[in-house]
Amino acid sequence: MSRLRVIPVREVWKHEAYDFTQWMLQNADVLADVLGMELELTAAEHPVGGFSLDLIGREVGTGNVVIVENQLEQTDHGHLGQIMTYAGGTDPQTIVWCAPSFRDEHRAALDWLNERTDENTRFFGVEITAVQIDDSRPAPHFKLVAQPNDWTKQVHAETSAIPTTEREVAYQEFWAEMLRRIRQQHPDWTRSVKAPKASWMTMPYGSSIAWYSFVFTRTGPRVELYFGSSDAEESRLAFERVAANREQIDADFGAPVSYDPLPTKKACRLYVDRPDGGDVTEEATHEALMDWFLSTMDRFRMATQRARLAGESRGK
Repeated sequence: MSRLRVIPVREVWKHEAYDFTQWMLQNADVLADVLGMELELTAAEHPVGGFSLDLIGREVGTGNVVIVENQLEQTDHGHLGQIMTYAGGTDPQTIVWCAPSFRDEHRAALDWLNERTDENTRFFGVEITAVQIDDSRPAPHFKLVAQPNDWTKQVHAETSAIPTTEREVAYQEFWAEMLRRIRQQHPDWTRSVKAPKASWMTMPYGSSIAWYSFVFTRTGPRVELYFGSSDAEESRLAFERVAANREQIDADFGAPVSYDPLPTKKACRLYVDRPDGGDVTEEATHEALMDWFLSTMDRFRMATQRARLAGESRGK
């Protein structure tokens, strides 16, 4: 019978900066899964004054800054100090400390920080190990050992997110069912598990400055690809790289797609509206609306992902 064994992390990643940090940069999904967020790591050894932060990235759909500090030994005071220095120089919303084991004092320090900071600042401790079955290739195994306190800031954040109107209740119930169907039919679309109370729900696109959305507009359901960088020029250029393939997008999608550069805003978007409209408060139509959202997004994603790859190839 096969047995699962834990492998010392130094046998898998010999050097923290050259091996583990670079591996993390290319495998952000492993960290994203344990944190429960859509995450894109954008750079390693990011300069902060005269120091270098191991990893920096953004939460997809919000653009919130995420920083990660790694070490391949038991946690120590030096790395705790580094985390605080890097946080002061990058203004992150999410701060992650990864190590093979955490001293009780350092875990308590992260808990204290979570209790004393506001609900928009989150500290995580992630224990990193590697496992192997017989002679198989080693596999990463990450576990949360410190996270925001459910009884302080998370309770406050969740309380503030409780629907307060009939329409917000309808949105949250609709998106909850949509997420259930997405997990069954398209599990690679999103890692999100919490249904929003807003009129839209976002999913990753493959870039932290853009995301897919299911939206209820004033006229009805819409699927869209939204470019929303804080830098208007960055949004415009990314939009134009995709929109340059509009004939191919329309052909792949099977119908005309709308291209909106939103000249008065920093953002741009591509979208498709449901011809028959629809409203979230009409519960009897929910199944038909969900069917339209899912089938349309499936074709829309295929067409725009092909255009994204073509645009990236031209940009090289």
